[in-house]
Amino acid sequence: MKKCILILDDDVEILSVCKIILEKQAYHVEVRTHCDNIIKDISELKPIMVLMDFWIPHMGGESATKLMKKNKGTRDIPVILFSASSDIEEVCKRTNANGFLRKPFEIDTLLKIVKSHI
Repeated sequence: MKKCILILDDDVEILSVCKIILEKQAYHVEVRTHCDNIIKDISELKPIMVLMDFWIPHMGGESATKLMKKNKGTRDIPVILFSASSDIEEVCKRTNANGFLRKPFEIDTLLKIVKSHI
């Protein structure tokens, strides 16, 4: 069974590109355009990593990451925040995320970050 990576972003083009890139690396990729059911989604999918957009609508990436990191069943799953926000490094620290990726990003940078946290 392939290892699952969950990607949450409201930009469907980014979801599509990331899915294609990571599936070529032999990962199973699940995508969501919102993070309102983050704990339930993780419980069902059992991802080895979560890529979380900071500005995703409704709950928002910051709140969803904090929720994950406070939950006993999800806190050990690496979360990589990605955003064009200039504050992404500070948000990463504030949420206890495991890393961040600035948008726009290079494919090699995405792959390097994923591999370093798995």
